[in-house]
Amino acid sequence: MIKSVLRGFALATAMSAVAFAAAKNPTVGGAAMFESKNIIENAVNSKDHTTLVAAVKAAGLVGTLEGKGPFTVFAPTNEAFAALPKGTVDTLLKPENKATLTKVLTCHVVAADAMAKTVAKMIKDDGGEHDIKTVGGCVLKAKENMGKISLTDENGGVSHVTIADVKQSNGVIHVVDKVLLPKM
Repeated sequence: MIKSVLRGFALATAMSAVAFAAAKNPTVGGAAMFESKNIIENAVNSKDHTTLVAAVKAAGLVGTLEGKGPFTVFAPTNEAFAALPKGTVDTLLKPENKATLTKVLTCHVVAADAMAKTVAKMIKDDGGEHDIKTVGGCVLKAKENMGKISLTDENGGVSHVTIADVKQSNGVIHVVDKVLLPKM
């Protein structure tokens, strides 16, 4: 009887640990995000990132973001893309604008695995603002206010991290509420 109770307790404890471990990563766009999957494998399941996924496909960046990494992706939501001037997304998705689309998208990617805590420390160490160089050659200005990170693009546009630290097998995603634009 005692062994049975102990086995039941051990099983419940193990299941709780598994549930807790699975609960660490936030859901994004109503979908579970799995640390064992890469950036693309997770992003395609987020209903809030269908525009981003379509743009990544159009730019030919799927293979890159499925790669080893590590990458930090500041992932704009569908609402962020919709806030761009009317027609911008449709224009960027045209084959003749692939280079521009690639530049915009790679200005959301950093060749590092930068969790929010790490970014916040860099901001603090740099006196309140830290320059983040992206793989697209853009420089984003990161600031922290009351535990929230914001990014200012090269045109002065400000984006806020709304969901931080979505771990991936090849890096991390931080969901942002605005599209970061390079100087053109």
